[in-house]
Amino acid sequence: MFYYPRTPLAAALADALQGKAAFSDAPNGLFLAAPRRTGKTTFLLSDLMPELARRQVVVVYVDLWADQKRDPGSLIAEAVGRSLMKQLGVVAKTARSAGLESISVGGIKIDTSKIGRTDGSTLAHALRALVEAAKKPVALIIDEAQHALTSEAGETAMAALKSARDQLNRPGQAQLMLVMSGSDRDKLLRLVNTSAAPFFGSQIQRMPELGPDFVAHIAHLITRQRPDLGEVNQAALAEAFALFGQRPQFFMEALGQVLSPLATHTGRFEDAMLAKAAEQQRSDEAQMESDYTALRPLEQAVLWRMLEQGTRFRPYDADALQFYSDKTGDKVTVAKAQKALESLRAHQPSLVWKSARSEYAVEDAAMLRWYAQRIQAGTWPPAGPQLDWLDE
Repeated sequence: MFYYPRTPLAAALADALQGKAAFSDAPNGLFLAAPRRTGKTTFLLSDLMPELARRQVVVVYVDLWADQKRDPGSLIAEAVGRSLMKQLGVVAKTARSAGLESISVGGIKIDTSKIGRTDGSTLAHALRALVEAAKKPVALIIDEAQHALTSEAGETAMAALKSARDQLNRPGQAQLMLVMSGSDRDKLLRLVNTSAAPFFGSQIQRMPELGPDFVAHIAHLITRQRPDLGEVNQAALAEAFALFGQRPQFFMEALGQVLSPLATHTGRFEDAMLAKAAEQQRSDEAQMESDYTALRPLEQAVLWRMLEQGTRFRPYDADALQFYSDKTGDKVTVAKAQKALESLRAHQPSLVWKSARSEYAVEDAAMLRWYAQRIQAGTWPPAGPQLDWLDE
């Protein structure tokens, strides 16, 4: 598997988390947004985590997208609990085998039966105990953090993390570093953009995408391994990478195909890459169009309204119901709209995201970009086959 290190970025973010960067709010929480498959998780696991560990920081990582059937609050608590067990080691094992109900860590009592499955009220205590046991700062990295908002336990966990941060951190001393990443900036914003949000006041930052340095690195590798190809056209490669949505996995897969001894294209490989990138883009758009046009008329109308309104979407207000009625030609009630929303959520893959507070958003941010492009081109809505849906 190809890996492109981003050491300078990791070092800069680690400095910010430790309070070493002027004018940075990162010690209060670092919120990073990046589209899916652009290298966000690889960066967190392969660059930021090792950099923090090198600085003697205990790193706890949890991916809330890895197991969507599990409650996100439980996933966070278990990750902290496993790290605490590792730090306590023999002490915790001995206490459990001796039947002790609790152990004391730095004056904090920890229930030995609940380590690894703490609820929201004890998560802050577990984090404080982890800092005490490790005698080092702790960094908690939560990937796809917006998924925490899909359950009450997840929301409670977020509030507990904010409480733990406030208890443990002091000016110039960050004992608990929080990193929240997400593939959808609008959903991640719900953690910070209202007075009721757990991290109200923090800022969402767009994680820098791979760019010219990455393309130059790839060009260097090609030149070294395939000197017969001559000078690499980096501008063409950069254009292809942009057409691939700056997604390294798709880009590298296509590169492997066009540079393969079995490749059938004629001419320069850069031209073949541009052709494959355009093909991938058409395929992505065709899939979204297919998903949309296969929906029932009311489901299309609800999704259309969601795409149009963004964070202002309110599924059942008078304007929304009128919009649905106008687009479908039928009177739409709240019950019918609710049924359509649930159908969109049950779609495979799911088209709609729902928070524990019944806030709705388009699941894949790529669909928002597709919608914006079609609006600009004047080709919205997409026309699909006329299907005779039966009323259920």
